[in-house]
Amino acid sequence: VKWSVDAAKKIADALGYVGVLCVEFFILQDGTLVANEMAPRPHNSGHYTIDACVTNQFEQQVRALCGLPLGEPRAHSASVMVNLLGDLWYDGDTYREPDWARLHAIPNLKLHLYGKHHARPGRKMGHFTVIGDSAEAVQKTALAARAAIGIKD
Repeated sequence: VKWSVDAAKKIADALGYVGVLCVEFFILQDGTLVANEMAPRPHNSGHYTIDACVTNQFEQQVRALCGLPLGEPRAHSASVMVNLLGDLWYDGDTYREPDWARLHAIPNLKLHLYGKHHARPGRKMGHFTVIGDSAEAVQKTALAARAAIGIKD
């Protein structure tokens, strides 16, 4: 993780950037780090910070833009975030609301629905974050939660 933070700092410094800057990285199979996308705002890849960090990315953006001291960005929990795409609202050609009760029954799972009026395949409709004490435990829980609501690989 430190290498990604260092790389993002170098990018922000080179741009003279002020505020929240999301730099999305991919790690290729050969270990090469590739910057895939930059967003000069809070970004969906960092929405896990709402539940897993001392200061989330939205609060940091407000602090930076208002000239306030930045909050501590430290994660207080291990976390896994799962995007909920509009495909989940469809069973073949049938439109149906997913059974959110299945997610609400899972301890340490935080569901965030964005209130969009229409689901369509590929559209990000929300996400959930699983938090806990270990990366292994939250990953296992997140994978089980995905399966519980019908997300297939």
